[in-house]
Amino acid sequence: MPYYRQVGEIPHKRHTQFRSPQGSLYAEELMGVEGFSADSALLYHRNLPTAIVDAVAVPDERGPLQPNHPLKPRHFRTQDLKFPPDADAVTDRRRLFGNADVTIGFAVATTPSPLYRNAAGDELLYVQGGTGMVETVYGALEVGDGDYVVIPTSCTYRVVPNGEMRLYILEARGHIGPPKRYLSDKGQFLEHSPYCERDQRGPTEPLLAEGEDVEVLVRHRAGLTRYTYAHHPFDVVGWDGCLYPWAFNIDDFEPITGRVHQPPPVHQTFEGPNFVVCSFCPRKVDYHPDSIPVPYNHANVDSDELMFYVRGNYEARKGSGIGIGSLSLHPSGFTHGPQPGAAEASIGAEFFDETAVMVDTFAPLDLGEAADAAEDPGYAWTWSGRGPGS
Repeated sequence: MPYYRQVGEIPHKRHTQFRSPQGSLYAEELMGVEGFSADSALLYHRNLPTAIVDAVAVPDERGPLQPNHPLKPRHFRTQDLKFPPDADAVTDRRRLFGNADVTIGFAVATTPSPLYRNAAGDELLYVQGGTGMVETVYGALEVGDGDYVVIPTSCTYRVVPNGEMRLYILEARGHIGPPKRYLSDKGQFLEHSPYCERDQRGPTEPLLAEGEDVEVLVRHRAGLTRYTYAHHPFDVVGWDGCLYPWAFNIDDFEPITGRVHQPPPVHQTFEGPNFVVCSFCPRKVDYHPDSIPVPYNHANVDSDELMFYVRGNYEARKGSGIGIGSLSLHPSGFTHGPQPGAAEASIGAEFFDETAVMVDTFAPLDLGEAADAAEDPGYAWTWSGRGPGS
């Protein structure tokens, strides 16, 4: 849970006069979730954050979603997705999967994105490769390989790559945060949590920009709108509160291990509306003398399991064609597990060098245009070694 932070200049008391050196009042903006009843931040703008001079509907060109029918386990290769040479992380992201709770996409960005705001829910960016800046109304975050970046609902931001950035992107219809079981009643990380406040990074200073008639692309529940603001929205001289964008690197996640194989919830990192995100990191594996370190066969009766392989060697999937940049989708209704021979081969292993990001959704994931473009059609038959009808 983001803890209280103060950045830049703020007055001693909330909702009191706070003036610029020229004598004009700074404009307060309260950003809060659940109305006025939960976490919030109070920002102080040089100009009115309400001053728009135009609003234009923008076509949403993501294309339709298709159900996973016939129901199959599937493999997708993000490394096969094509992007224009001047792609950005907002307008050129491609939709892989989605349902009513979350949209999951991918982008290979080389140029700065437009200013953007998702008013339908929080976003979670995972940096699979490259470095850059996520510039926000709260300030900037320097990000790189392995960083998760949580961007709160209605936070205006843009992504500025330093060269090429590969981004795995979750767009929630609601809020994303640490699992509640990791937190005290007051929001502090507890001792059993695999990460804590020391691992979180937030903006440390204001990001002030000048400009007039500045465009901001806004995603909302009805589609996309392009606002034109009278003044640049990055005009905040200071803010404080518990609601702000923050980053956390997957290498700072401390894996929980045991004498026998531990279930996926020990890897949980975030929760969102009807989905969870888990981090599988390099770790010592089970130390019972008769343990089998790779996962057992399992049926996710209430969820679809989507695994994104980002580094190392994933022992359970050897021989399936999966590699770095792959996504495997194992849907509810299908029993899945390690590849043939993987259980026997894992006996005696002491360490797994693998890094993966898993998303479990509690409603089926439909397939987007990028999934269709990147699918390996032979994956479903890799457990049997036989094609359909053979």
